Amino acid sequence: MSANPEASTNSSMDGLKWGLVFILLGGAVVGNYMLADLSVALRVAGVIVLIAVALVVAAQTSKGQTAVAFAKESRTEVRKVVWPTRQEAVQTTLIVFAVTAVMALLLWGLDAILVRVVAFITGVGS
Repeated sequence: MSANPEASTNSSMDGLKWGLVFILLGGAVVGNYMLADLSVALRVAGVIVLIAVALVVAAQTSKGQTAVAFAKESRTEVRKVVWPTRQEAVQTTLIVFAVTAVMALLLWGLDAILVRVVAFITGVGS
């Protein structure tokens, strides 16, 4: 038996909640298709409402609560990031372009040398 009876009730209800989520999402897709004669604005509003309800139901499951907690923690971590200034970003981008160009030239030169060496060894001229 589980030490926490509430946890076992939660996990047994999770399957029903996920089923309801899939029914709601399927209803949004099928309803959008079946009600093609209605205005686009009404169909979009209906799909948005059904998706929002499905998200609320999904957030009530144990995996949904874990996902919500992860999203909150991620948002907190993103706020801690020190973003580069525009000047730093431009300078870094230019450095990456320059290094890429230099490496491309080096590899092109090495390729040309190797092609000539292989052509000399095999006697196949190009």
